[in-house]
Amino acid sequence: MKEHPIFRTAWWGTNVLLAAAVISLIFAAGWEYSVRRYLKGFSDAIVPEAAAPEQKVEAILEWMRHGPSRNSSAHSGELAARDPQNTLNYRELLEVCGTATNAFLNLGKSGGLQVRRLLLLGPNRATKHVVAEVLIGDRWVVVDPMFRTMLRDPQGQLLTRQQLRAPGVLEQATRDIPDYSSEYDYNNVAHIRLARIPLMGLGLRRVLDRMYSGWDEAFDWSLILERESFAMLFASFLATVFLLIGRLGLAWYADRRLHIPRLRLRTQILRARAALFSSPELK
Repeated sequence: MKEHPIFRTAWWGTNVLLAAAVISLIFAAGWEYSVRRYLKGFSDAIVPEAAAPEQKVEAILEWMRHGPSRNSSAHSGELAARDPQNTLNYRELLEVCGTATNAFLNLGKSGGLQVRRLLLLGPNRATKHVVAEVLIGDRWVVVDPMFRTMLRDPQGQLLTRQQLRAPGVLEQATRDIPDYSSEYDYNNVAHIRLARIPLMGLGLRRVLDRMYSGWDEAFDWSLILERESFAMLFASFLATVFLLIGRLGLAWYADRRLHIPRLRLRTQILRARAALFSSPELK
């Protein structure tokens, strides 16, 4: 291998990165498990298990309206906004649309609801407001966690984002909600805002829209975007798979093209097992 310094660098670099990715994956799995246990206990105390989806939504919103006293922080901007243990427990975070939706999403998913976030965008694709959509029956209806409400028409029918685009429907649904801004319209929405990616965000969305027009709804992005532990688990898993494939490719190249003798992982494992578990030889 000394005769191939570039390959040697790539080989050892890939192995080091793979080891780091595996460690990260194990840590993230433990973190995500603890978060899920925490959320399960939290939702069990709030959301009736046998209730219908609409009743579960109302139970979460009622807890958000009149729950127990919450912690207060003079430096709420320093709190991790994608950590449900923060968004569920700090009063300041439950009063902001993004973090209130984060709390609702995490409780809803833990309580058995199919729920996803929805971004209301301006003409420049900047986010104006964040709400949630909940699957009730066969319809994705809109819930606004910041205002603790499910949007309905005058007959009490729950509304979808498509219905809220119709002239006058949104105004009727929100006229009794104090301080509801008229800027929060549903003409331009997204589940994931790629414009946050510097330089390439808008171009990437156009490419994806051409390749598959429904890509942002074909996959539920909510947990990746709204829970730090799950995002780390997902990224660590992808990195582990990518690096493992890269390592296998380098091993194939070493065996078939460079003909470099190497100590195979299987051989190393067998030697380690023999060293750890075989009886010592006594002279």
